[in-house]
Amino acid sequence: MEIANKYSRTSMVYIMTNMEGMNEVIAFYRDMNGILTFTGSYPTYGKGTGTKKVSSATANDGIDPLISQSSLFLSRDGRFLFAVNAGSNSISSFSITDSGGLVLVDVKPSGGAQPNSLEVFGDLLYVSNVGNATNNFASNITGFRIENNGHLTRIPGATHSLSTITAQPAQVLFTPDGSKIVVPEFTTDQISVFHVNKNHTVTGPIINDSSGIRPFGSCFLSSGILLVTEVGSSALSSYSVSANGQLRVISGSVRNGQKTACWVATARNERFAFTTNTLSGTISTYRIDGSGTLTALGHIASTPEGTPTGLPIDAGVSKDGRNFYTLNGNQGTVSVFHIRDDGRLVRLQVAAWTSSPYFGSQGLAVF
Repeated sequence: MEIANKYSRTSMVYIMTNMEGMNEVIAFYRDMNGILTFTGSYPTYGKGTGTKKVSSATANDGIDPLISQSSLFLSRDGRFLFAVNAGSNSISSFSITDSGGLVLVDVKPSGGAQPNSLEVFGDLLYVSNVGNATNNFASNITGFRIENNGHLTRIPGATHSLSTITAQPAQVLFTPDGSKIVVPEFTTDQISVFHVNKNHTVTGPIINDSSGIRPFGSCFLSSGILLVTEVGSSALSSYSVSANGQLRVISGSVRNGQKTACWVATARNERFAFTTNTLSGTISTYRIDGSGTLTALGHIASTPEGTPTGLPIDAGVSKDGRNFYTLNGNQGTVSVFHIRDDGRLVRLQVAAWTSSPYFGSQGLAVF
């Protein structure tokens, strides 16, 4: 099977089952209008958690069991896809074929217990580990070097604890220049910032108070402005990041009138951000001005009225900027939207790969 040299020629969307027995990545072909067609499933050779939460920080309701953003991550060059296996404490890496299929390359221990988020910058991958009861929930971030063939090599000395050993990471995120790593801590209401050293280890953290309660999903604008959702406030905040790792609030806790704003993604033009409000079953649109100031505009249901209500979790925007996608955690389906010029979303499809709705799925990556 031929491996793509630079970019997969096929546009795809991937989700992860997080199944206890054998975790799998589910692949959908994405056509020119953004519509999805199921194309295959690929075992990670690791275990998920099923409906079991990685901690008792939230109700064990089967939705969002990893309590994280970016449990499935696509490298920026489109060559590799990486997945966490929270049930077996490992990371899987796949090469992406020209047709969008996946070839398993490597499975490595994550450097801790219950990995729940990862991100890549160049040939550097960092993963966040929640910890577990056996190790007193010793959470950390751990770094790996990505070899040319997609194999992972753990970096000596590249494991670092968060603000406390029991702080629960919700995401691991690189700044746009790769000089820092940001970790929203779900259980401490703090945001830890680490400096990335030349040898790919980290120092820190610089500990910042979150603007609101339960910081969760985050993303950077190309300008370096940081957006972070707040589950407890059901809000979105924006920050500037100083060279020394201190955060300054630009727009603090801008509420959207919905419940549990969890994940965030931005439009390609960075004029709009979208949050998934899981317990409301909706997606909110925010306007972003040039200074990073946020304004909540409105929302739309993830699934059509008169059909089973989808509870949206992980989300992403297509590389061409035309479509927004979200995984419905109580169904295992993906809702597809067209992004209008004014930031409003128009629902196009609710795509399924199995006829039986299921709980426990987590992770979404768009190419």
